[in-house]
Amino acid sequence: MKRMTLLLLVLAFSTFANAKEGIRFHPNRLIVKMNKGQQVPHSKYITGVKNLFGTHYVVQTSAVEELQNELSGNSNVTYTEKDYYAGKRDLGYLVPTPLPHSFKSAPSFNDPKLSRQWLFKDAVKHGISVSKAYSENISTPQKEIIVAVVDTGVDYNHEDLKEVMWVNAGEIPGNGIDDDANGYIDDIHGINTLVRDSNGNATVNMMDGHSHGSHVSGIIGAKQNNGKGIAGIASNVRIMGIRTVPNSADELDVDVAEAFIYAAKNGAKIINCSFGKAHNEGGQMVAEAIKHIGEEYGVLVVAASGNSSADIDRRLTYPASFPNEHLMVVASTTSGGRMSYFSNYGARNVDLAAPGSSIYSTVPGNRYSSMSGTSMASPASAGVAAEVLSNFPNLTPLQLKAVLMDSTTPIGRFSGRMVSGGRIDLVRALQKASEL
Repeated sequence: MKRMTLLLLVLAFSTFANAKEGIRFHPNRLIVKMNKGQQVPHSKYITGVKNLFGTHYVVQTSAVEELQNELSGNSNVTYTEKDYYAGKRDLGYLVPTPLPHSFKSAPSFNDPKLSRQWLFKDAVKHGISVSKAYSENISTPQKEIIVAVVDTGVDYNHEDLKEVMWVNAGEIPGNGIDDDANGYIDDIHGINTLVRDSNGNATVNMMDGHSHGSHVSGIIGAKQNNGKGIAGIASNVRIMGIRTVPNSADELDVDVAEAFIYAAKNGAKIINCSFGKAHNEGGQMVAEAIKHIGEEYGVLVVAASGNSSADIDRRLTYPASFPNEHLMVVASTTSGGRMSYFSNYGARNVDLAAPGSSIYSTVPGNRYSSMSGTSMASPASAGVAAEVLSNFPNLTPLQLKAVLMDSTTPIGRFSGRMVSGGRIDLVRALQKASEL
């Protein structure tokens, strides 16, 4: 009898039109980029100003439209944009989800549910060769890698996640002081850009408010060989949790950009983004934040392509469709080696594919479940990226991306649907990196 699980998560990106009508924005925030050396000018409409990075500012205002009109004629202002919502999407609905047939896991693992993780299979069986990388000692990690999961939060008390959570060594828990002077009080495992205080500052409770972020985190780095649950793809990783995506998946551009900047400044080298929006209002600051953290902090951002069965070269989805060399965009595959029916694709805007259908991982409350979506394919790729970087820590983000794309398992039917034309593979990536 096929195993059935309770939850299938398909992160279906918004189908809003590109027209401004119907697209919501934050009523009290305006994004302002100033020319170099210039400060945000005074205005009766401004109630607060925060420099997010470079010359990019988040301005608190009682009148977004009026302030934007006022600044539009100022020659010292590079641009302004509203802080747009992504548009509400369904983060999950209950349907029975069969798991593929179990497989014989590698003897190097003692995680009891590993046999349900079909993505650990060899490439010939449509997996990404995770078991082989460890059982044959192909992976010999050298450096601990921090991966930021920008999502619905992370259950940092989960039996399979608590030992791999990033811990801010410069912060003393619960003392109400910003000990490391990074702008956030008691940020032990990450921050929450979704819930803010009365002054508009991000808070620090990043406990998962859904299940999506915990599932994503387990795929990347659930504790290996602890005799519990599953195993993550990466063996020498720390998960930094950042709660940015609400249960409605209606995230804001400012919240996303601040999450990226926080992650980079606090040591993350890979950021996973299993979210997106399908309208093109705003987003310029987010695109520039990705470029900034790539160039200044050596960060690779890994993003889901989306679940609309669409060509995102034509039907743009963000951040996946941003033209950015520090961004790697991932489509989803099945246990049968095909592209998942829901997966977006694009000869220019999608880089590679990874397993995303019926993926078994951690969910809150020490539980486990199977979910499907490019939301699962993205962390599978982020996990491979983290393991490769742990083995070869001197790789730049552009080198790392090139290694991952140049070492995919070629799949004929993927040709013309993504840049690499193949599925990510841990063993092939490690071998490719060793040649540099």
